[in-house]
Amino acid sequence: MFEGKGAAEAFERALAEAAVRFGWRVHAYVVMGNHFHLAVEIAEPNLSAGMKWLQGTWIRRHNALRGLVGRPFQGRYKALLVEPGDAFGQVCHYIHLNPVRARLVAPDQAVAHRWGSLPKFVSPKRPGWLQPETVLHAAGGLRDTPAGWKKYLAYLEFLAADDGAKRELMARRMSRGWCVGTDAFKQEMRREAVKRGADFERFAGLEPEAVQAERDRGWETQLRALARRAKIDLAGLPAPKSHPHKAVLAAAMKQSTSVSNAWLAQRLAMGPPASASQFARRWMLREEGRTAVADLLAAAGG
Repeated sequence: MFEGKGAAEAFERALAEAAVRFGWRVHAYVVMGNHFHLAVEIAEPNLSAGMKWLQGTWIRRHNALRGLVGRPFQGRYKALLVEPGDAFGQVCHYIHLNPVRARLVAPDQAVAHRWGSLPKFVSPKRPGWLQPETVLHAAGGLRDTPAGWKKYLAYLEFLAADDGAKRELMARRMSRGWCVGTDAFKQEMRREAVKRGADFERFAGLEPEAVQAERDRGWETQLRALARRAKIDLAGLPAPKSHPHKAVLAAAMKQSTSVSNAWLAQRLAMGPPASASQFARRWMLREEGRTAVADLLAAAGG
């Protein structure tokens, strides 16, 4: 994909345009033979739009130059949320060492891989959209000077050669999960996933499966909190599909989250998805029902 003449160069030009167009702060990137890695900080929720523009622009130029049709990329890109600070710096190191792991260059020659941020960092002609602070800080608070970058290259060599450092770096590898960082950061992002609901995928650019798993987790957490406040035993819910315990929980969930009818119907044994919505709506048509839901949400902080 990127191995043809001019393909990687064209992608770098498109990335530069995307960074300026969408206001991205790029902290690291590398273009490999059949994929790329990108560590980017966004100032507004435009990652999905920016990635669509970046990939689409490169594809059009690539195909026009070679008289091709079709899409070189297989499927949607994979995105992970990364906690600012050390975790983000480690991800950037991981990106810079991709050519070393692929054995394209030796550990002490990581900068020799032309298509990536590393040779741009050490160049006096570094583009303004490329941000050096993260990798330098995460490598020990190095300075943005020739001497500082020499030390950074030595640090990457150490990471590539030291077994303990490699294990630590690989523990943060970007091929699994949806979020890189501390447990507290992940919990915060889960709360954000629940709050944003259907908009969270567009905000974060995450894979749908990862987003849905986090939504499910968040919905379950909220349901349990509401059940505790209402003194309802989720494990011992009565059998009737429209039982008041189920109806009040369903109504409160629909008032406080973006929960789907399918999830509610299955979790509360309310029958088909439409029934969950119907029973919740009927509950809210009653004055005492609305009052019960309002009191429950107030008690739960919803």
